[in-house]
Amino acid sequence: MSIIEKFDGLARGYSEHDYADPARYAERRADVVLSTGPAVAPGATILDLACGDANMAEPLLARGYEYVGVDGSGEMIAEAKRRLGDRVALTHELIDRYTPEAEVDVTVCLRAFYYPADRVAFFRDVARYTRCKFVFDFDPRVYSRAEIERDLREAGFAKIVLQPFFLPQRVSVPGPLRVALTLLERSGPLARLALRVRGIWFCAAVPSR
Repeated sequence: MSIIEKFDGLARGYSEHDYADPARYAERRADVVLSTGPAVAPGATILDLACGDANMAEPLLARGYEYVGVDGSGEMIAEAKRRLGDRVALTHELIDRYTPEAEVDVTVCLRAFYYPADRVAFFRDVARYTRCKFVFDFDPRVYSRAEIERDLREAGFAKIVLQPFFLPQRVSVPGPLRVALTLLERSGPLARLALRVRGIWFCAAVPSR
């Protein structure tokens, strides 16, 4: 089974069965996407590569941003359209074959930067059409931070900002613990130590322009 076939099969009700608290998790990720690296004013265009069922659309639309979603799974795009109707632009295409008609302000690629076979070529394409920043996430216990930073610089990104993220995807946590996890994300050395066993990095890369 290909990865596309896998996600086609998971598309119906994807957010509800893949996230313990879909709305809260999307809200928190939207906060981190917007706050990591350069700020972007409401009205900016945010391109979501490998958008799945476009669960990131609602919190970004609510903040006044224009949302565009792209995914290689036709069923995921159909699920996104079922949920959102005509509120956003959605395209069925593989993320390393897609080029927007015009530049976008922010490109986001969550839980998916590793799908393209040629990482540097993918990063380079994103740098060409992204004005402000490219934001993606990665598990530092799986992917080398140094290698990712090297590939970003080779692809034409001049500045790289990293932000720890500890909110779990598949476990709903009570309010006090969410506050504690947010404080941990801002704790510097302690956060980097915690990342050895849990959590991910959000990376905001700024193109050389």
